[in-house]
Amino acid sequence: MSWPPVVTLVGAHATLRPLEPAHHDALCDATRDGELWKLWYTGVPSPEHMAAEIERRRALPTMCPFTVFDASGRAVGMTTYMNTDPVHKRVEIGSTWYATSAQRTALNTQCKRLLLAHAFETLDCIAVEFRTHRLNSQSRRAIERLGAQLDGILRAHQRAADGTLRDTAVYSITAAEWPTVRSHLDWQLARPR
Repeated sequence: MSWPPVVTLVGAHATLRPLEPAHHDALCDATRDGELWKLWYTGVPSPEHMAAEIERRRALPTMCPFTVFDASGRAVGMTTYMNTDPVHKRVEIGSTWYATSAQRTALNTQCKRLLLAHAFETLDCIAVEFRTHRLNSQSRRAIERLGAQLDGILRAHQRAADGTLRDTAVYSITAAEWPTVRSHLDWQLARPR
């Protein structure tokens, strides 16, 4: 049996459904909103590469990918439980991207709240990890706003598509920290926007 099992997670601002090939066209539209594949420091699929990315995420046994839908039901991005470890009960939340129009809204907070609650309260994870390019300051600020702590920087960790070396900033939230982080995320979601 695969771990974690496939689920749909529903919140007021976002719904995460298991990634399906049927989501292809809507995800192509979402990635066009801001031409996200042109960002050099992240790996967002272009419309021409969307089918291959959907297949890649669905095929890897250590990934549990989701399509992110906003409150109106429009597909606005992807996120994934990755590097899943059923023995040590750890997951990474990553390979996340949202259409530009969905960024800096309650959607990301809602998605992370859903994924973290499922990881800690259903899957009984001991820690949840986040990774991003050291120079992706927007992503790093978003991760820090969640309440994750910086574990460190993996220097020359990966080679990017353009051949440059990526330093990876690694963050985590532990099970002991989850109650405080949960309260913080609930407070953020309850604030008027």
